[in-house]
Amino acid sequence: MTLHVVAEFRATRGREDRLRTALEAMIEPSLGEPGCLVYQPYTDPNDPTRMVLVEEWTGSEALDEHFTTPHFFHVRDVLDEILAEPMVVKRLIAA
Repeated sequence: MTLHVVAEFRATRGREDRLRTALEAMIEPSLGEPGCLVYQPYTDPNDPTRMVLVEEWTGSEALDEHFTTPHFFHVRDVLDEILAEPMVVKRLIAA
C-alpha cells in the first residue's frame, strides 16, 4: 500500500525564501531514503508565503523512519523558526 502525504506550510512574511530553500534542501536526501518515491514541494502562485509538499512512500514504516533522519530534524528546527502557523499534515491512501 502506497502512502501519500500532503503537508501544508505558511511562512511568516519575509521568510518565504527560507521556507522554499528548506523544503528544496530536503528533496535529495529524502529521495535517497529507502521507501521514498516522491518528494516534491510546490509554491502557491497566488500566495508566496504558502507552500505544499507532496510525498509518496512505500508505507508507514518508511515514513516513520524518515522522521528519525538528521535532515528531518534539521528542517523541523528551521520550520519552528519561520512558520507563521503550525503545518498541516495529511496522510492519504488510495481508496
